Order: sequence, then C-alpha cells, then structure tokens
Amino acid sequence: MKTLSLTLAALLATTSLAACGRKTEAPAAPAGPASAAAPAPANANANANAMAGMDMAPADKMAKGVGVVKAIDKAAGTITLDHQAIPEAGWPAMTMGFKIAPALLDGVAVGDHVAFDLKLHDGAGEVTAIHRQ
Repeated sequence: MKTLSLTLAALLATTSLAACGRKTEAPAAPAGPASAAAPAPANANANANAMAGMDMAPADKMAKGVGVVKAIDKAAGTITLDHQAIPEAGWPAMTMGFKIAPALLDGVAVGDHVAFDLKLHDGAGEVTAIHRQ
C-alpha cells in the first residue's frame, strides 16, 4: 500500500512540474453560426445517401374521416367524434377525442354529421379541417 501511495505522489508531482513551464494560450475566438462559418462539405451528397438506409421516425401523415360530433370543448381545444373507419390511420370505427384549433369549432355543433381532415402523429390525430355534411 505504501508503494502505491509513493507511486501516486510521484505521478502527481511529475504532472504538476510538467505543466509549470508551459505558456498559456489565448482562447480561440467563438465561432459564428455554422452556416456562415463554413461551406457545406464536398461530400454532402455522400452523407445524405448514407442516411437513406437509416431507420428514421416517419413523417406526419394526413387522413380523412366522417362521423358525428358527440362533444365539443372549445376552451380545451378538443372535439369528440363518433367516426367511421379511417383506413389511412388503421383505425376501426369508434368514438374518440381529438385536438382541434378552437376557431375550427365555430361552424359545428353536437349532433352534426361532419367530414374532417386529420394530421396523424405518434398514433394520435389532430383535426385540421372540419365541415358539416
């Protein structure tokens, strides 16, 4: 144990002495935005091709549906629809709630038969347009 302590002390002393004679360098100037600092690398297309086979999250999909308005909560920005099957989403007919911009709720009421557009993301849908039928 005493040998380990002496070896550790010798190592620390050597490291400390080695740093004593070094000059201090000025820090590098901060780099600006990457787009302004350097042009795109010459192999940018090669990098894009390499990424083509990578497993990436799917982009949002759009879908259309029809159904009946069951509930509206304008303050929360939600609408509950009893909708027919939506094949683009892989959903059977069911009743479910959706997010919706409160302004889109002005033209519909509970009990209305509607056609609607959905933006699908991570298994959920958001109504992006809605029209009475």
